[in-house]
Amino acid sequence: MTEMPNPAPTGTPAPAADEARPFGAGPPSAFAPPTPWKRRLQIFGWIVAAGLAVLMLIIAWLAVTAPMSRSLQPIAPPSISLMSADGHLVARRGAIIDKPVEIAKLPAHVPQAFMAIEDRRFYSHWGVDPRGIARAMWHNVWSDGSSQGGSTITQQLAKGVFLSSDRTMGRKAREALIAFWLEAWLTKDQILERYLSNVYFGDNVYGLRAASLHYFDRQPERLTIPQAAMLAGLLKAPSRLAPTSNLKGARARADLVTQAMVEAGYISKAQRDQLAPARLDVRESPDATSGTYFADWVLPEARDRAGAVYGAQEVKTTLDWRIQRLAEAAIRRAPLGGAQVALVAMKPDGSVVAMIGGKNYEKSSFNRAVQAKRQPGSTFKLFVYLAAFRAGMTPDDMIEDTPITTGTYRPANHGGKYRGRITLRQAFAASSNVAAVRLTQKVGVDNVIKVARDLGVTAPLTEDLSLALGTSEIPLVELAEAYASVAAGAYPVLAHGLPPEEQGWFDRLMKRQRHFSDDQLEMIRDLLSSAANRGTGSAAALRTSTFGKTGTTQDSRDAIFVGYAGGLVTAVWIGNDDNAPLPGGAAGGGVPARIWRNFMAGAINEPVEKVPEEEQDPDLVNAIANVSVETGIGNVGVGVDQGGMTVTIDGNQIRIPSDQPLPMPPQGTPPPRITPTQPQESEPQQQ
Repeated sequence: MTEMPNPAPTGTPAPAADEARPFGAGPPSAFAPPTPWKRRLQIFGWIVAAGLAVLMLIIAWLAVTAPMSRSLQPIAPPSISLMSADGHLVARRGAIIDKPVEIAKLPAHVPQAFMAIEDRRFYSHWGVDPRGIARAMWHNVWSDGSSQGGSTITQQLAKGVFLSSDRTMGRKAREALIAFWLEAWLTKDQILERYLSNVYFGDNVYGLRAASLHYFDRQPERLTIPQAAMLAGLLKAPSRLAPTSNLKGARARADLVTQAMVEAGYISKAQRDQLAPARLDVRESPDATSGTYFADWVLPEARDRAGAVYGAQEVKTTLDWRIQRLAEAAIRRAPLGGAQVALVAMKPDGSVVAMIGGKNYEKSSFNRAVQAKRQPGSTFKLFVYLAAFRAGMTPDDMIEDTPITTGTYRPANHGGKYRGRITLRQAFAASSNVAAVRLTQKVGVDNVIKVARDLGVTAPLTEDLSLALGTSEIPLVELAEAYASVAAGAYPVLAHGLPPEEQGWFDRLMKRQRHFSDDQLEMIRDLLSSAANRGTGSAAALRTSTFGKTGTTQDSRDAIFVGYAGGLVTAVWIGNDDNAPLPGGAAGGGVPARIWRNFMAGAINEPVEKVPEEEQDPDLVNAIANVSVETGIGNVGVGVDQGGMTVTIDGNQIRIPSDQPLPMPPQGTPPPRITPTQPQESEPQQQ
């Protein structure tokens, strides 16, 4: 009998022919495939293991690169060496320091003031405070612009004393690692002592004892609550808040510190309400200067940028060693007599490459290029004419160069010379006072001020017509910034002595420059070229394209030339510190223009040659040839114009028409020595 196959179990369908295993497939696995959640758990485990491995590698790298062992050694005193852009030493400056402090000997309110404003949880965290970081982030997101830092006192000690001042993630990681290391090996009091004994307090003062003696002339063991609060408040911005220069700001910050002490429970509100503001008793350091005008100007920013970093540091500046030497040589050669002088030279982006603040730094460290505010004279007319161009005028538009006979303000041109109806180009080159005042009347004083503010002038400006003639006092560096804006084609330009720090996108957006329109830029450059090559500033003209403007104030108290050529912007001023008139009626087109030319020719590598006598534009009111004659019988002044000649002998004037011969000197008198002088510009008339 034939055997029949076993039927399939009841309820189990027989496999269909098309469900057979595909050709080449392996045998079925003996293990069940993992469920999805187990698979995810495996992947997560691999990620955690890889992350831990990377973390260990990072910690190992940080341990090798961070100065762990050095962090427990005595701290070296700080010093800063300012270096020129081409690697020369500009100045080296040490710090004002004193003996360390001991927490046990300080009044309790002294360390409490610092902890209240810098790190309230100092005695409870392990060097890094996650709660403080989260609180600072929350405040920074929702505040109205003020910012808080999340660094602990231990982290600040690690950053300031053992690390560079860069802001990279690697530096922050090293900072945290050193903070843990310090917490492991030192007590909290030892960390706080190191911090207070070495932190920067402004005025080149490092450490609590040195700061206490400098600002209050007392030992830190005797500091009052208001004094301790003021010192603690300085740490946010030591140079900007230093009470010797910003007492109001230092006291306002001290009020925040005492309020923080109340919130931390260190003092009561009643105690705070009874506190009087701290009063200064400054102990002057024996040598507060650093060696050069430029170094004194740039050092505070260099210290703020470096922070409280200890040890020797080199800070690169924008100064060009070769150009600075050329500036000093040009000043030495100038016939200044008893007058003072200032010079500032910068690139169109504001990078200062040379600075001179006076004739002799050893005799006076007062920086006349930055600290002095003097009347700019006719150099201020740059803003007047730019305002006219903004209003739609052009260099070929006409203006009346005639006496102003209406109103209470009656300015006059130098020497009483007027030309009638002339173009704006002619008026600017001739530095006509009445034309500048008429333009200011036409466009409005407020619009002239608006242009000055746009180009970076921050000094107070008078709101009347005399503003057109440069009667408001402005630092020389701000004039240079304004003319640099024209050279760059964008404004404002800010003078700086350190290379700019990298900015975030928000800062770049908020601080971006604005650009002149092409028409306005072409027109103002046209005027500056006319003034520097054919007008009152012709003594400054170089073979390359030269742009600039002279300035001479009332009674020749100030003489200025500001201009640019070959990618360099330079401003030169001469005058007396007591504001006395310069001898001989000095003008901006005289000594300042010649200093400018001698310096610039070398700075832009143009050979210095004798200035040729150029034909002057006959339409310029101040383009009349003037000569000065010195003879054995006194000074003889000769003025030539189209109608003849005016001879001045010892103050007496003789008018000689063009059809009459010149008077001859007595027999035996040596021939006169004739020296060409530059056209005199109009001077401001202050009434």
